[in-house]
Amino acid sequence: VQLQASGGGLVQAGGSLSVSCAASGSIFVINDMGWYRQVPGKEREFVARITRDGGSNYKDSAKGRFTISRDNAKNTVYLQMDSLKPEDTAVYYCNADIVPLGPVVRGRNYWGQGTLVTVSR
Repeated sequence: VQLQASGGGLVQAGGSLSVSCAASGSIFVINDMGWYRQVPGKEREFVARITRDGGSNYKDSAKGRFTISRDNAKNTVYLQMDSLKPEDTAVYYCNADIVPLGPVVRGRNYWGQGTLVTVSR
């Protein structure tokens, strides 16, 4: 099982960007999926999370600007980021609680490889 993030890039302040993350491999079920971000020298921080049924929660500074969504048929989670600010610049990591196919039904937490989002002034 792996998570592959894509969609990062450079955008001007006030602009929009969307990142996505697809899970692949032998998957039985994907529960919560989410996005975190990290700036060099700082700890990774929570951005947004979404349940399998679509319930979501956000970091306070992301509320009203970011929207998390998912497509369960595609095993993919998305993060639409609007009204971006320079302080949103970071490497964005996807995260998911996945139960792989196998003889034992046991969930694990997985991380994607990260995608860089840069917001210029």
